[in-house]
Amino acid sequence: MVDQAHREKQLTERLTVLEGRLHRIETHLEQPADKDWEENATASEMDEVLDELGHAGNAEVQAIHAALERLKSGTYGTCTRCAGQISEKRLDALPHASLCMACAREVAEKR
Repeated sequence: MVDQAHREKQLTERLTVLEGRLHRIETHLEQPADKDWEENATASEMDEVLDELGHAGNAEVQAIHAALERLKSGTYGTCTRCAGQISEKRLDALPHASLCMACAREVAEKR
């Protein structure tokens, strides 16, 4: 049985952490470029990494919002693909999971 209050707390705490991290990434990426060419090259590489982290963070934020909606609608813990139950173990590891392990594996294999 899913403890909804516990899951909601987990999800909202993670959301707060991610939003703070994304804000810091955005602030860094908005900084003006350094005039030193070598510094710019290093900063450019770092910006690429931060940009990728930002994309991953935004995807996780969307997944968390979707999980919070599933909590509200009473469908949290149900696989959005096969309508089977998502294991507690999986939800412990990935509270915003929308797929059971079998469906997640199938989707990953198709990529």
